[in-house]
Amino acid sequence: MATFATPDQLLVIIDPVARRTDGESVRIAKDVLSAGAAAKVCLPEGPEEFARVLARRGSRRPVVVGDDRALTRAVALLHRQRELAGCVLSMVPVGGALGVAQALGVPTGAVAAARAVLDGAERRLDLLVDDSDGVVLGALRIPPVPLAAQDEAALTEGGRPWLRTCQSVIRTLVPSRPSRTAAAPPPPGPARLRVEVDGVTLVDLDQPVEAVSVTPDTSGTAVVEVRPLSLGAEASPLEARGRTVTVSGADFRYRADAAVAGPVRRRTWTVREGALGLVLPRW
Repeated sequence: MATFATPDQLLVIIDPVARRTDGESVRIAKDVLSAGAAAKVCLPEGPEEFARVLARRGSRRPVVVGDDRALTRAVALLHRQRELAGCVLSMVPVGGALGVAQALGVPTGAVAAARAVLDGAERRLDLLVDDSDGVVLGALRIPPVPLAAQDEAALTEGGRPWLRTCQSVIRTLVPSRPSRTAAAPPPPGPARLRVEVDGVTLVDLDQPVEAVSVTPDTSGTAVVEVRPLSLGAEASPLEARGRTVTVSGADFRYRADAAVAGPVRRRTWTVREGALGLVLPRW
């Protein structure tokens, strides 16, 4: 386990959504990091510039200042460039969607997270990699679990701070009038999916399921839980552990970390043990 008790060469990549949603936390993180190490600060304006900055990091250790999507973007870029094994990432969580960062053990406060970047230790974490070269840091859910309201607002409006103001102005200028109340979309119904763990069928197409979850463990395996459709008496979840998980059946969507993917009819995820090096507090 590598430690970083001495000053390091840092590349601090501040995601634009973080700058627009919580400029104060960004300032605090930048001040703490710059005071404790030789830090080059970059302010990319979009995903393409984010990718270019990360690719030109040289010997500097990248520090992502942003939310779950910024961290996942960095990991996915390094994975596709086959550079993830030789790169250690750090993160200062800033934004609304921070569930993945919390689950990985990253402190959520700007000062604590920045101190962990400087004084923490590298830990090797397992990832899920799918057959389209996508990565999952935390967990995937079928059907997609909606984001919390505050997370959704941060993701959709974080890059457009003028949106809410414009909506408020329009509401004051346009007279209100009766309108039809749009019906809320129905929740996802039961799905008929085949779930295989290391080639062994956990549930087949003849058993409708309410939900499937796959989470990388710390032992080189994934924890798979299937909740069968309950008719009358509550059905017990089906659980299994394995290195490879294949889901197939009718078109389905899934939430991987902070993004929704699909529809697909078949997808296989494989555990990559210790694939991600992330600096976390030394405890």
